[in-house]
Amino acid sequence: MIGCSFSLEAELLAAGIEVRHITEGVNVPMYNTNLPLQGAGALHGNMVVSMRPIPASQVAKAVEVTAAMPRVHGAPIHVGNPASLGIKDLSHPDYGDPVTIKDGELPVFWPCGVTPQNAIMQSKLPLVITHAPGHMLITDVLNADLKGNG
Repeated sequence: MIGCSFSLEAELLAAGIEVRHITEGVNVPMYNTNLPLQGAGALHGNMVVSMRPIPASQVAKAVEVTAAMPRVHGAPIHVGNPASLGIKDLSHPDYGDPVTIKDGELPVFWPCGVTPQNAIMQSKLPLVITHAPGHMLITDVLNADLKGNG
């Protein structure tokens, strides 16, 4: 099963942190990075990240809220300068849609569930079966049950 950011976003919203792509009615912006993954057999590639602009005054809260869910997405992997991840232009995501970044906001990056698809494409495997975007496994597991390491 491949994770999705819906649990992460519900927690951010519950903490009073705007999730810009939801506000703007678009898909979350996602970017290929220069962060190599540990290969497994023929699979290899780089990490994909999703980005949410967060007011600088709320970044610590966003980290705290999402770090409490290590079995889902966990804390962001990077805050700030996208160039250090190999991202040249936030207004041109590799997947999803661009969002407005306002004065006083920082780009905050989380590992993305598109990473496996990116690794598959980079590995040029002859046959792969995966899910279609927006068609995911839905369970009765609550966000509260995903918090902590248990």
